[in-house]
Amino acid sequence: MKHLKHILVGCTALVAASAAHAQDGEPIKVGILHSLSGTMAISETTLKDVMLMLIADQNEAGGLLGRPLEPVVVDIASDWPLAAEKARELLTVNEVDAVFGCWTSVCRKSVLPVFEELDGLLFYPVQYEGEESQRNVFYTGAAPNQQAIPAVDYLMEEEGVERWVLAGTDYVYPRTTNKILEQYLLDHGVDAEDIMINYTPFGHSDWQTIVSDIKAFGSAGKKTAVVSTINGDANVPFYKELGNQGIAATDIPVVAFSVGEEELAGLDTTPLVGHLAAWNYFMSVDTPENEEFIEGWHEFIESDARVSNDPMEAHYIGFNMWVEAVEKAGTTDPDAVIDAIIGVEVPNLTGGTAVMLPNHHITKPVLIGEIQADGQFDVVWETDDLVPGDAWSDFLPESAMLEADWTPAVNCGNFNKDTGMCIGASAAE
Repeated sequence: MKHLKHILVGCTALVAASAAHAQDGEPIKVGILHSLSGTMAISETTLKDVMLMLIADQNEAGGLLGRPLEPVVVDIASDWPLAAEKARELLTVNEVDAVFGCWTSVCRKSVLPVFEELDGLLFYPVQYEGEESQRNVFYTGAAPNQQAIPAVDYLMEEEGVERWVLAGTDYVYPRTTNKILEQYLLDHGVDAEDIMINYTPFGHSDWQTIVSDIKAFGSAGKKTAVVSTINGDANVPFYKELGNQGIAATDIPVVAFSVGEEELAGLDTTPLVGHLAAWNYFMSVDTPENEEFIEGWHEFIESDARVSNDPMEAHYIGFNMWVEAVEKAGTTDPDAVIDAIIGVEVPNLTGGTAVMLPNHHITKPVLIGEIQADGQFDVVWETDDLVPGDAWSDFLPESAMLEADWTPAVNCGNFNKDTGMCIGASAAE
């Protein structure tokens, strides 16, 4: 597999010919909207890198519609108002045809009105809280029914957990996800006193008191687990403090929704062995597709030490879906791509396929991985079948009657099945 670095140096006639083939016509510009500095850079920088690899590979294959792809990278610096400004700049100044970006839901919420106003396309690659479906956004990360709910089911059924700590960063994704999880736990007979909820700001570093509280909460004689929606570099001191206070996975297991291989790369994982994460992909998955992807990734990034993770796979899926939809539509026009992309099916890296559903979510497997001493995950549980992403939670009364369907016949992000009416484009009133 050859990559952009080879094209740039022009080392061989084959690469030169391939590059020349992709240079017919004006470039198709692809926006990359990620935090390359600030608290979220620990997670997002690698997403910028994988997008550069995917674009380079597509150019080596001849580009798209006979035209080269040109990446336009911006740094949103973990600053959500800045993200909206940069999104507008990408669409109006750089005139990109699609944008791949954001990590946090507050980032996505900040840029969403820009994409709606300017009719741009955003491919969002990270697990999120659901309760949204917007015509201009494609949600290639997990909805709660593709990560949070299965993780809780696993802890209940396989680990016998009866007491729950819902710990998150203080913004929309953890708060909404935990609202769904709290209701789900109550519906399954968990007493309110057996649910502890805690939020901390982005970049939080002093975890001694909170971890002490978790330890005390877990000493009541019932099996206790932490469900973590902590994001960004706050995870590093959180896990260190767990180790400092001797909280092992056999005592109080932590299942994380925002900790993967990239976040563990900077940690001594020895005291974390046995703690869990719920994702739809792990680097350790043994499939030919994943082996080829990792080989290409290491070649492109020029380091065998760099890991892959779930949001990278989501970008891989989203990018390939966009390419196929553009080829199907014969144009990069957003309206044509939106119509063409529903039903598009591309391979994932776990040996199955991802399908873009009418609600702009995709099908995914759900995997529970156990942290190993080398910073990788051993898959200890997975769903038998692919799980379709739900835009609206069945477990919240205010959204249980809603569905999203962006096919021309319905063309609504929150269609009320009870009244037969569309109540809005992206969120419940």
